[in-house]
Amino acid sequence: MAASDNNDVVTDFYPYYRLYKDGRVERFYELSGVHEVPPSLEDLVTGVSSRDVSISAHVSARLYLPKNTAPDQKLPVLVYYHGGGLVLGSAFFKTEHTYLNHLVFESNCVAISVNYRLAPEHDLPTIYQDCWDALQWVASHVVADTVNKEPWIENHGDFNRVFVAGDSAGGNIVYNLVMRAGIEKLIGDVKLLGAILAFPYLLIPSIENFDKGLAYKLWNTISPPSERGNDSPMVNPISKKCPSLSMLGCSKLFLCTGEKDELVITGTGIQFVEAVKKSGWKGEIEFIEVEGEGHCFQAENPEAEKSKDLIKRIASFIQCK
Repeated sequence: MAASDNNDVVTDFYPYYRLYKDGRVERFYELSGVHEVPPSLEDLVTGVSSRDVSISAHVSARLYLPKNTAPDQKLPVLVYYHGGGLVLGSAFFKTEHTYLNHLVFESNCVAISVNYRLAPEHDLPTIYQDCWDALQWVASHVVADTVNKEPWIENHGDFNRVFVAGDSAGGNIVYNLVMRAGIEKLIGDVKLLGAILAFPYLLIPSIENFDKGLAYKLWNTISPPSERGNDSPMVNPISKKCPSLSMLGCSKLFLCTGEKDELVITGTGIQFVEAVKKSGWKGEIEFIEVEGEGHCFQAENPEAEKSKDLIKRIASFIQCK
């Protein structure tokens, strides 16, 4: 193959990524200044400790534990999935690391921030499976003969209070996982108490020409041909192809959006909430739209006043029993 062929661009989604003919993917992280940071023995601001673990050959995670956790103290378990449109991001980026430190500090929980594989190198079913495998690994800590256990999860995890959470694409992942959890059991018959969908990457058409937006274009670029458009149950929870939302596999839902979100389609949050209520789902749902704020603002700057307020709301949800 000629060198020029290797440099042929198959998909150009600049300034996010380019896919080349030889399968190479170029991501433009330097444009936004994002970068990986190591875990911390004790975060200087929150006192939260973190460490990295390998879950499988393809999936890893960063674990978080609050300061001054007693040796036998049981805490809520939070399994978190980062955003990035399913094509960008890492559990090890500074933005995610800083946000999780603040969220764990306020929530007083043990958290597992999952680093999953990305599109376009990997298809969406592979990504969802990575995330499901990570959730199953966390659940496996309740089984006595499980190998590869992590002491922070085993010693401090309260498996009657397990939550899944995600921002943006992570919110899409959480939606898909909770639907799966309504059909398929977790190891040890662990139940999800709650799910947090923050600014979720969902495509519920509500405005004219929404199909010209960035989220829609990205979905059509990375999704399997059979799932393109706005009718896929992977991305549209009110699609006629979608199983009933009454099957959501958790007891509580927390959904938040921003009034000025430039990526999530206006009205998505309230439409999702209304559809869940109409479905006959028996759980409790909480929805807030933050006035004057954009996409995932609380993760971008967790020390801003409105960010602190939202993090406290999420923490209150996690602390519920």
